[in-house]
Amino acid sequence: MILSSYQIGEQIYAGTRTLVYRGVRQQDQKPVVIKLLRRDYPSVSELVQFRNQYTITKNLDNEGIVRTYSLENYQNSYALVMEDFGGISLKEYTSATPISLADFFPIALQIVTILNDLYHHRIIHKDIKPANILINPTRKQVKLIDFSIASLLSRETQTPSCPNVLEGTLAYISPEQTGRMNRLVDWRSDFYSLGASFYELLTGQLPFVTNDLMELVYCHLAKQPPQATTINTEIPIVISNIVAKLMAKNAEDRYQSALGLKHDLEQAYSIYKETGEFTNFELGKRDIPDRFTIPEKLYGRESEIKTLLTAFDRIAKPFTEVNRSEMILVAGYSGVGKTAIINVIHRPIVQKKGYFIKGKYDQFQRNIPLSGFVQAFRDLMQQILSEKDAQLHSWKNKILAELGEQSQVIIEVIPELEEIVGKQPPVTELFGSAAANRFNLLFQKFLQVFTSKEHPLVIFIDDLQWADSASLKLIELVMQSNTQYLLLIGAYRDNEVAPAHPLMLTLDKIEKDKGFINTIELKPLSLTDLNCLVADALNCSSDAAISLLDMELQVQLILPIDNQLQR
Repeated sequence: MILSSYQIGEQIYAGTRTLVYRGVRQQDQKPVVIKLLRRDYPSVSELVQFRNQYTITKNLDNEGIVRTYSLENYQNSYALVMEDFGGISLKEYTSATPISLADFFPIALQIVTILNDLYHHRIIHKDIKPANILINPTRKQVKLIDFSIASLLSRETQTPSCPNVLEGTLAYISPEQTGRMNRLVDWRSDFYSLGASFYELLTGQLPFVTNDLMELVYCHLAKQPPQATTINTEIPIVISNIVAKLMAKNAEDRYQSALGLKHDLEQAYSIYKETGEFTNFELGKRDIPDRFTIPEKLYGRESEIKTLLTAFDRIAKPFTEVNRSEMILVAGYSGVGKTAIINVIHRPIVQKKGYFIKGKYDQFQRNIPLSGFVQAFRDLMQQILSEKDAQLHSWKNKILAELGEQSQVIIEVIPELEEIVGKQPPVTELFGSAAANRFNLLFQKFLQVFTSKEHPLVIFIDDLQWADSASLKLIELVMQSNTQYLLLIGAYRDNEVAPAHPLMLTLDKIEKDKGFINTIELKPLSLTDLNCLVADALNCSSDAAISLLDMELQVQLILPIDNQLQR
């Protein structure tokens, strides 16, 4: 490696994407660390991430973050030049044995202080792990590295992706960062990853040990790791509880601030230094967030969620009493929470290694046939394309076995399919009802490829009140086909459909043909549920929240409608 103005020394890290060298800046003989992208021709995404870590860290003045000196052009890529403070990763530092409690507290407190600074700069790191935390073995100084996927947004949406392409490191990733948690990613995601890192440092093993990537995602979503103290009996219960609180599945149940976490660690450490023992105490007493956040929990929807999960459980069972497709309809006004309810189904889908795909109809694109289904299946193709080569080859064989030489009919509608099955021969051109019948028949065969005991399929189609006639006909045919391991979920605004609406006529016809449809009608939240939401959001008692709600309702009754809209 040759980089102008730098003398390159030993290679200290070689990963799948990056290489790291020690070196010296020739102009002042300053020791530096130089990070490079491994590929000769990196992707645009890799280049953007590389620039991102430089852009975020160059203006951070924090002793706990490795300083970046410059971003140099290097061949077809970049070289990131950073300070060299003689650090090694905590992963390497603790590779032989778990960290001692005497070492843990000073290290943990430094890390928490760093996260507190990131919080005040509204930065989410999104890849906290021992390999990204450096420590100087002599001075015991700790610094954080690798901001390549860090975000300057205080909250951001994470869409579901194949585990191979998720942002972050899967062993430490928070439930919401998987995109299957029906919630935004915020600063508390880093707390979960910190808890997983503490767990590994203290016990010598990860919270969840499995080679199956989807199983690991499910573990983060739904399973509780063994208490750290049961793995390493030298860990006191209070520290084990702190780690467990950091790794709570719901962000509202974790620490809400780095200062609240720091207070609990300092209290445990102080008691230990004074008495040589650890005593339990109530965690989070000083954990008061300074940022207003509306809870993302679902309130007052327990029965609706149970209906949805029960429906998925029926179609995912290996054997059912009746071999049939099933359809769930979620009806309600715009903004009442239809999509939020449906997203709850992600967790059991991951457990069953199924697929969840979604499409949405648009009021102003009703002239585009099948747009909602096309959007959903293009999403499915992207998920499959991100899988390993062996799985991709298996899907190719299954699809071609079903569609044969007619594959081009589906490719013309879902272009991404060609990336899986390759170039296909042209088909005879048909018109009118003949073309529609051929497509519907082939699409049903195509659909059945992805519905199996090993991979149940859930299709969510939103805003069905704007679906075109071809889509409604396809829904009717799918429900008549009695495809197993398929759950079709539709959402629509019931205030915008009359009994003579094409959607309602289609549903009536399906039910007359003995199709199984279950409808969930979402109503506005009750006063009790609203009270719970307000109390959680304001961190106050239920009595205080109900008083506030009473005042708001009185104002709503007194104010003219125009003023209410302005408020």
